Amino acid sequence: MHKIGIIGLGHVGTTVAHILLMKGLADELILIDQNEKKVAAEYNDFGDSFPRTNHSAVIKQNDYNELADADIVITAFGDIEATNRTGDRFAELPINKKNAREVGAKIKGSGFNGILINISNPCDAVLGVLQKATGLPYDRIFGTGTSLDTARMQRAIGTNFHEAPQNVDGYVLGEHGNTQFTAWSTIHLDGIPVTKLADEGKVDLDQLATAIRNGAFTIMAGKGYTCFGVATCAAQLVEAVFTDKHLFGPVSVYMQKYGCYIGYPAVIGAHGIEDIHEIKLTAEEEDLLAKSAETIKEKTKD
Repeated sequence: MHKIGIIGLGHVGTTVAHILLMKGLADELILIDQNEKKVAAEYNDFGDSFPRTNHSAVIKQNDYNELADADIVITAFGDIEATNRTGDRFAELPINKKNAREVGAKIKGSGFNGILINISNPCDAVLGVLQKATGLPYDRIFGTGTSLDTARMQRAIGTNFHEAPQNVDGYVLGEHGNTQFTAWSTIHLDGIPVTKLADEGKVDLDQLATAIRNGAFTIMAGKGYTCFGVATCAAQLVEAVFTDKHLFGPVSVYMQKYGCYIGYPAVIGAHGIEDIHEIKLTAEEEDLLAKSAETIKEKTKD
């Protein structure tokens, strides 16, 4: 039996819930949000779908006590309008620091001792606050981080070469925000280094990097929020935990080396973060990663 709590039922939290239910990943789902009418609405809307689906679940509303024996809690609270207005994910930091402290205290008070996956922005900074508030070990609290940005990179390169995005390997690293960067030395298309393709004049890396970095705001300009991409990333992490998949991919993970959460590849399994081993980067990429970490720490000073 898999029990999952979702805290924050905006566009992202609700989409995550829908994906988990459709994939049969949740036997019991705890929906929590400050807006009680929204929770009741989603509870009833999901219930209406069960007679026409292959999977169903027991759904409970706004009860932190139910998190005591939950396997996973997903945090997806926030104020997307702040990001939309400014074009900066750190615009949500003041309200989400407050949210993270309050939500974290309630999670701790419930007796929850499972795995926490954060989506709330700025993802890396919010994780630091949540970890302190919940007291959870670093290996049991992590976030979607640059998983979404890496997916956007795969899509951009795949589109450029008219290939499936799954044919692209490599990572976008650092802050899930403005200081993220594409680690070109790690990226291959069909096993061929993309840097080699760039040297041959087949692709402009600067143009691709801009497209990757601005991907979210293209979507937000059209509908005011993003949801499907990041929700799919979160669901993949949930599945990796429940299947003990030992999935190796980019997440927001605490790195002792930098003293903060940051987007970096890690192994995800039944116990959360199973392993972090350093990948080979160029000196320039190492410098970009360190600078990104400094940005995260500087903006989250109390």
